[in-house]
Amino acid sequence: MYKYLITLVSGAALSANMVAGVAIVVKDEAITLYDIKKEMKVSNVNKEMAINTLVRQKLEESEIKTRKIDVSNTEVYDDIKQTAKRNNMSVSQLYEAALNANGISSNELKIKVKQKLLAQKLYNSIAYSQASRPTENELREYYDLNKESFSHPSSFTTVIYQTTDQPALAKKIENPMFYAPQIQTQEQELQYDRISPELANLLEKTQLNTFTPIVPDGKGGHMSFYVKAVKGVQDLGFDKMRGQIENEILGKKREQVLGDYFARLKENAEINILRNVE
Repeated sequence: MYKYLITLVSGAALSANMVAGVAIVVKDEAITLYDIKKEMKVSNVNKEMAINTLVRQKLEESEIKTRKIDVSNTEVYDDIKQTAKRNNMSVSQLYEAALNANGISSNELKIKVKQKLLAQKLYNSIAYSQASRPTENELREYYDLNKESFSHPSSFTTVIYQTTDQPALAKKIENPMFYAPQIQTQEQELQYDRISPELANLLEKTQLNTFTPIVPDGKGGHMSFYVKAVKGVQDLGFDKMRGQIENEILGKKREQVLGDYFARLKENAEINILRNVE
């Protein structure tokens, strides 16, 4: 059972908390009603799951401070440059793609990348030495049970909409009957093995007969892919996917170690509930 310290406050203090919107305090760090509702919306989860996620984040932040883990601006920028390079983009084009696809500004993207790198360092410091490497039998069993995860389409039949007029392209996506002569279209079959992993992932996530989010075209313009068909399924095979299988198993083992670790922290943490979340 979690050690919740229920805070009793005066009428004046309660009023102040109501204005501030603070719902929960975890080790002196506040979680607001806005934080909870935003997490519910962004992650499409219920209230309880959103609160659990945010409490875990606060506990992780506390551990990062305790262990004096840091990430430099250079590390953040190097990660962003690597992501841009994998997508055949400049850094500025990557920032634009993040804004168009997810509504994330360049500053917000840098914050998210820093949080990701901090979490990776924290996880490694806690779990790396405790997660044993999988045996050959574990690798084979995991592959047999998850074969669908190690296959992918052979190609995507798409119509590429490309223009320098982003607002017009946005209107076209909202209303396919909208006529905009400045938008060029081209039907093209994209081979899975010949496109970037990020584009392949984007196309796989896009439902048939719908558009992808608008992304930079690498030439100063913008583009969106209308997915008409997905062809074939290629089984990549055990030998080719051995490295990924091992990484996934290790990831699950480390997450189990981390889950147990943070569950113990949560059990003993000072968590103050200031108000109910409607």
